[in-house]
Amino acid sequence: MFILHLALGGCLKSGPVNFGITADTGGHIVYVVGAASQQRRADSVSRVSIVTRLFDDPVLGGEYSKPSEAVAPGFTINRLATSCRCYLEKEALAGELPAFTQAFIGYLASLPELPDVIHAHFADAVGVALQARQLFDIPVVYTPHALGLDKRQSDGSAPKIGGRIAAERYALASADAIIVSSLQEASEQVAAYGVTVDARIHCIPPGVPQRRANAAESRLIERLEDGFAEPGKPIILTIARPVRKKNIAALVRAYAANPALMARANLVILAGQSGGRHGSAEERQVVDELRRLCAAPDLRSRVALPLTHGEADVAALYRRAAAGGVFVNPALHEPFGLTLIEAAAASVPVVATRHGGAAEIVEALGHGLLVDPSDESAIGNACLELLSDADRHASLAAAPRNRIHRYSWLNYAERSIALYASLRRRPRLLACDIDGTLTGCATGARAFAAWRAKRQLPFVVATGRSFQAARSTLDAWHLPQPDAYIVDVGTCIMLPASDGGWQECPLYAQRLAEGWDRAAVVAALGGMPLTPQPPAANGRYKLSYFGGPHDAEDIREALMKAGLQARVVHSHGRLIDVLAPGGGKAAAIAAYVGQHGMTLADCAAAGDSGNDFDMLDACGHAIVVGNADADLDHLRIRHGLRRVAARHAAGVMEGLAALGLGHAGA
Repeated sequence: MFILHLALGGCLKSGPVNFGITADTGGHIVYVVGAASQQRRADSVSRVSIVTRLFDDPVLGGEYSKPSEAVAPGFTINRLATSCRCYLEKEALAGELPAFTQAFIGYLASLPELPDVIHAHFADAVGVALQARQLFDIPVVYTPHALGLDKRQSDGSAPKIGGRIAAERYALASADAIIVSSLQEASEQVAAYGVTVDARIHCIPPGVPQRRANAAESRLIERLEDGFAEPGKPIILTIARPVRKKNIAALVRAYAANPALMARANLVILAGQSGGRHGSAEERQVVDELRRLCAAPDLRSRVALPLTHGEADVAALYRRAAAGGVFVNPALHEPFGLTLIEAAAASVPVVATRHGGAAEIVEALGHGLLVDPSDESAIGNACLELLSDADRHASLAAAPRNRIHRYSWLNYAERSIALYASLRRRPRLLACDIDGTLTGCATGARAFAAWRAKRQLPFVVATGRSFQAARSTLDAWHLPQPDAYIVDVGTCIMLPASDGGWQECPLYAQRLAEGWDRAAVVAALGGMPLTPQPPAANGRYKLSYFGGPHDAEDIREALMKAGLQARVVHSHGRLIDVLAPGGGKAAAIAAYVGQHGMTLADCAAAGDSGNDFDMLDACGHAIVVGNADADLDHLRIRHGLRRVAARHAAGVMEGLAALGLGHAGA
């Protein structure tokens, strides 16, 4: 797969981001480079390119005038030139878009192969990408990052951003898929535009910002400490661009109005000041206000507002804040909040705005307090509360350790790549559950058997049954033999043998053995009031019980307390399977198709119950039949998910038809 990211604003390069060098050089640069860096490592990805504007400005640096920058094998940043070689802020880009669009179309036409997807960042890039889609039929994915409606509501922006809001509405309506970072962004921020997005919108949180610099290389800490009257005190740290919506001045006022807080900690503000001619009028006004506030006699030896900072300085300050300090995001509205997950990764408790995606992050990671950003006393009191209670501070600092994986670039890459693939590919393999999916309707079963007889699409079954029981069930329903059996809830793969029989896949069995202590799991669950399923339902990498969802949760807790790794799967309202940690239907399908040069993105899965959840969530296309259990109600909404009306095998046939695979020879 060839992935192209399109981002027009800010100073985009591979090295450490010089935050605030211009008003538009912010968190989205970290997002785009972080996403591309991880995506290019995926086996299914052959190339990743970030395309941006080329400009020549000696004040900003010569690297932005280089047409191509090799970041890593298979990963480049490509800069396209127009007749305008000046750096342009976001508000000034509109007039340049027609020329850049022509340059982009010419660039695509010159490539030896077209990208499989254009992932456009901000609405201006979507406008360019949609023009390319008309010519080259390349799907367009849109990430808003920050939306004009929120800006207007949070900082009272004048109607001058009406053009931006209109462009965002068009982008939301026209993109093939939309990736946002939080559920709040999807349910509130995007929803405010009144555009029907339905299954086109996907919540895929980004990962922790990747800083290449070593904190030990920073000298900023020493300079700041020299300026403090009491350098040994903990620090209150905030990092944000100096714009009104970030509400930094409110934090300074909250600090100044709270003598107990000033006595407890020093305040450090990294405001990413661009200073010179590329700073916007708003930015200059905010910086002037911050300087004026920090110059107050009571604050001069307590507050630091460095003029410049680098990546090493940021890393060092997070480490410094972890020593009894706190990170604060007081924004009037925060679309997401990369700094909050960065603080979590550095074990720094936070005080964050309750407005926007920041609240979702703090709830997920459990590492801080939420405040009303308009209540300055609440900001100060929340900081003091965390700084004054060592046990509470330690608890909040430790909370993200087992949760920070939710914000992983690897997870982002896997899910985004599967989404990209679902926009273009027809499935190359069908994986089907048996009970309730292929069985249950004799007419549907006959239709599926006829379809299989005429179409050469590879087909595997993925079932909770044992191998023998699965074969018997297929025979009883006159269903076709698959190319492979995935049985025992994805803990065994049976492949055709040279003698005409079947044999277990040894490589997959070896993989399942890693991290699986069956005897210890049996012992850990031995004292629980569980009803075992018949012995035939168990296997080397699977233990099976009867029970409801509460029983399944009790099993998870017991295994966690015992420090044992296992997957617990509840299905059909009464069945519980405890699997080796590397098992499950999705893992087994991935192992099987990997041997045939495919990925999960190439697969369509069909199912009806909880033990199908992982494969339905992971495969590029998913068919949920009409008789599906409530276990599948919480599958994430995505482009490749199809909930069909027909039941059992007839539902599978309905889903295949929707994929263009319903008739032989199609």
